[in-house]
Amino acid sequence: MNVYDVMAKADDDAIKRAARLLQRGALVAFPTETVYGLGADARSDDAVAGIFAAKARPQFNPLIVHVPDLESARNYGVFPANALRLAAALWPGALTLVVRKTKDCPLSLLVSAGLDTVALRVPADDTAQSLLRAFGGPIAAPSANPSGRISPTEAEHVAESLGGKVELILDGGACMVGMESTIVGFEDEAPVLLRPGGISRGDIEDILGERLLKPEPDEGVKAPGQTRSHYAPRAALRLDAHMPQEGEMWLGFGPDGPQNIPGLNLSPRGDLHEAAANLFAYLHMLDDTGVGRIAVMPIPQDGLGEAINDRLQRAAAPIHS
Repeated sequence: MNVYDVMAKADDDAIKRAARLLQRGALVAFPTETVYGLGADARSDDAVAGIFAAKARPQFNPLIVHVPDLESARNYGVFPANALRLAAALWPGALTLVVRKTKDCPLSLLVSAGLDTVALRVPADDTAQSLLRAFGGPIAAPSANPSGRISPTEAEHVAESLGGKVELILDGGACMVGMESTIVGFEDEAPVLLRPGGISRGDIEDILGERLLKPEPDEGVKAPGQTRSHYAPRAALRLDAHMPQEGEMWLGFGPDGPQNIPGLNLSPRGDLHEAAANLFAYLHMLDDTGVGRIAVMPIPQDGLGEAINDRLQRAAAPIHS
C-alpha cells in the first residue's frame, strides 16, 4: 500500500469518516494549529494502547487529551483558579493545562501514565474542532510521529513516518504555529512551566500576574515532551554553530551569519514566531537530504526562543538517553 493513500483532504465527508473510525477504536491523524496529532478515543484502553504501539512510545510518557471547550475539559480535570484564568484567556489555543483528574474521570488510565493528573487542551484549528464535535468525545493525541523523532507539521510528514499504522490522515495543510503547545501544571495552585511551546512564558506570566515556576529536578516525566531525547532528526545536530563545517547542512536564523551556503534560514528577518513555525518543517527538509549533521546557528532565548531552544536541545541529545 502507498502510504499516501490514507491521506484525505479535511472536508466535511472526511471529518465524518474520521469520527466514525475513532468511534470504532481506530487511529486517525489530524491537524491542529501546533502540529499534527495521532488521535484515538481517550476513554478506550485499547484505542489509547494503539497510540503507544504505533509510535513505539514509552508508556510512562503521558498523552494530551483534546476537547472542544472548557466546559468539556471540566468533565475530566479539576481546575484551580490560575488554570481557569489561563483557559479563559488562551483557549482555544496552543496551551495545555495539567490538572488533577476528576473523582470519576472516565479517561483511560493509560492517558495519564498512572499519574493523578491529566493534560488537557482546547485546540484552535478548525479541522480539529470539527473532528472533536463530530466525534463527540475526548481525543488523546500526541504528535503523529515515531516517538522521539521530528514532530509533523504537514500531512505528508505523517504519511512518511506512520502511514501504514493509521486508518486516515486528515490533510489540513501546514500547521500555523508549527510547534507543540506550552504545558503549564500547578503545584498547590502555583503555576509551573512543564514545557515551553507555542505561547511564550512572558505572555502567560502577564495573564497570571506572577512568575511561572520551574519543575523540580528529578521529578520524573509529568507531561509530554519532557524526556531528554525528543524531536530528533536522523542527522546529528551541532548547536550554537557560527559556521558550518565540511559535510554539514546549515540551519540559520536572522540576517547575520554565513550566506549562500547549503541550508535553510528559520527566519531571515529574525522573527521568532516565524522561526518556531518553520522549525520542524525545516528539520524534516534538511534531514531528507541524507546529510549526516546539521549545524544550527544560535537562537535568542527570549519569547518563543525558549521553546525553540528547548526543542533543539532535546533533538540534539543522544537517542539512547
